[in-house]
Amino acid sequence: MSLELLILGSNSAAFAHRRHHTAQLFKLQEQHFLIDCGEGTQLLMKRYKVKLSRIDHIFISHLHGDHYFGLIGLLSTMHLFGRKKDLLLVCPPGLKEILQLQLRHSETSLNFRIQYVEFTPGESEIVHETPKYTVTTLPMDHRVPCSGYLFKEKPKKRRINRNKLPEVQLSSLDIVRLKEGEDILNEDESIKYENKLLTLDPNPSFSYAFFSDTRLRPELVDTIKGVDLLYHEATFANDMKDRAVQTFHTTAEQAAQFAKDAEVGKLVLGHFSARYKELDPILNEAKAIFPKAELAIEGTKFVVDGK
Repeated sequence: MSLELLILGSNSAAFAHRRHHTAQLFKLQEQHFLIDCGEGTQLLMKRYKVKLSRIDHIFISHLHGDHYFGLIGLLSTMHLFGRKKDLLLVCPPGLKEILQLQLRHSETSLNFRIQYVEFTPGESEIVHETPKYTVTTLPMDHRVPCSGYLFKEKPKKRRINRNKLPEVQLSSLDIVRLKEGEDILNEDESIKYENKLLTLDPNPSFSYAFFSDTRLRPELVDTIKGVDLLYHEATFANDMKDRAVQTFHTTAEQAAQFAKDAEVGKLVLGHFSARYKELDPILNEAKAIFPKAELAIEGTKFVVDGK
């Protein structure tokens, strides 16, 4: 098992230098999550051969247009393609009203149901959970209510070592107990089969943190400590630090220091200002502090598989 992140759009504010607005496709536990949906997202999905039918979860960080103006078009295309499955939409307060207004005035009644989950601005809370993973909001510091997201697999069960199983066939209940880390006992409570002799360590549990538009949030270091992959906005280089503060954004140097402090596996930088035609200043600044930094170049896929 692994996690995968496909960059669809990586620019801030405006389309420039062949870079589009923020959007990315994240894959975990065979589930596909669309994170943010700037203008043109569905065209980028077509370019990079992403099937709309695979997306059952959409997460929107905030209500600045470069992060959600592509959403109504995407939903409309899903409708025209005959989608019937429910869609989970995690979003800031207000987005439901916006979409319903657009649909009402276009006299559109979607073929599928949208399950809206509005996050609480300024709070960290679980907004989606399954037996295998959780998604938790990360409160950002931006001009409007804004949230990042932490995707985290739950601890996995131990693996049966098929080469070490006894000749006598174990019951399904025994197999379950072994996966839970228990020994198999005799009726007198003595150990019949020792767990560590019949099982292997669990596969690693992966995690991904998405930091949307925000000023630096050092108070979240411990929250995302040790995540395998961190996407962090890096709108400016550090010579524009004052501008970053004024506009509620982060510099590449700040993002890199944050990644270093949080001991993350890899840092992906994105949300670039249109002032940067070439992105070398952003990348070089970050790598000087955190060598495992890369740019969110559109069409790039980042894979974490524990190998």
